[in-house]
Amino acid sequence: MNFVFLSVAIVAEVVGTSALKASESFTKPLAALVTLLAYAIAFYFLALTLKTIPVGIAYAIWSGLGIVLISLVGVFWFRQPLDTPALIGLALIIVGVIVINTLSQSTVH
Repeated sequence: MNFVFLSVAIVAEVVGTSALKASESFTKPLAALVTLLAYAIAFYFLALTLKTIPVGIAYAIWSGLGIVLISLVGVFWFRQPLDTPALIGLALIIVGVIVINTLSQSTVH
């Protein structure tokens, strides 16, 4: 269940960040409400994750995958293109998350 909780936390964080952009600095009440609710869900499920996964590992996965996913939302939803250095950086983040999940003895498998 630990990675299910972490996955929910990641998705909620991406939804919250997307809604934050859509809220236009909290001037759109519905988007602002979605932002607050999504972040509350994200932090709740991240907290559940921290019962079984070390904080550094959980946060690395949470933030790394969140960065990649919100970048994709930016490209496809908000029409914000990524240049080559950004794509290389995102690829390195993905490789880092894979290394942590497959090779690290710190994670709970």
